[in-house]
Amino acid sequence: MKSLKLALFNQSKIGLVQDEVVFDISSLIGWDSQKPQESLIKVMVNFPEGKTKIENGLSQCEVYQLSDVKLEPPVPNPSKIIAAPVNYFLHQDEMNEQFNNAEYTIEKLGFFLKAPSSIIGPGDTVKLPFKDRRTDHEAELAFVVGKKAKDVPASEAHNYIFGYFALMDITVRGKEDRPWRKSFDTFTPIGPWIVTADEVENPNELGFKLWVNDELRQSANTKDLIYDCYKFFEVASAAMTLEPGDILTTGTPEGVGVINKGDIVTINIERIGEFSVNVEYKEG
Repeated sequence: MKSLKLALFNQSKIGLVQDEVVFDISSLIGWDSQKPQESLIKVMVNFPEGKTKIENGLSQCEVYQLSDVKLEPPVPNPSKIIAAPVNYFLHQDEMNEQFNNAEYTIEKLGFFLKAPSSIIGPGDTVKLPFKDRRTDHEAELAFVVGKKAKDVPASEAHNYIFGYFALMDITVRGKEDRPWRKSFDTFTPIGPWIVTADEVENPNELGFKLWVNDELRQSANTKDLIYDCYKFFEVASAAMTLEPGDILTTGTPEGVGVINKGDIVTINIERIGEFSVNVEYKEG
């Protein structure tokens, strides 16, 4: 077994995804479904040992069809979500044109934080908080920190990244600071699972797409990142200590657009996978 695709499913069990089936590996690695984030951190910290246990015990696991399970956010409750703004050149041009040459650049903006409480999983629903304000989709490659990191140079960052997944950064447009406009409940869909770094190999050469209903809105490749995954890790870890289980998300390319009630938004990233979420208005 070269790699793992780790999914949370059916009330926070943990599964290994292979083709179209999910193996429930909870009992093999001492998983506590009542404490999924803490359990995930233990899996990452003890990964070599846990991987051997999974390899040796997989034939004894209960098996589900992927189509029959309810996937959940693969990183359910990180201590922080660190996000890169304006990290593709064409999106930088798009933003500056839209906002009257405001000269948005990642070098000037650095990064921002999103609330972990904004996380939802595949098949869940984005709840739009306002009927009279524009809310946009943003497709991004994200990754989860596998071990504690501070002041890590880009050349060493790959040693600290456990795995990758797809992320949608949902955003209300306006003049408020980014953390407010991007942290409403349901504004960070992630999934469909974590693909371990050895399977992804080079995260800085991945194609990805986002559709709203049947319309292709975003299509790009991470080779066009201004700060690639490793450089962004360096910048983030220079400012703050990164803890196991933290999420870093690398920014969105051009093609950002409006989402409305009734839409289905789908993201697909090469070597990682695909998932969709629904869009509705927040009740009340």
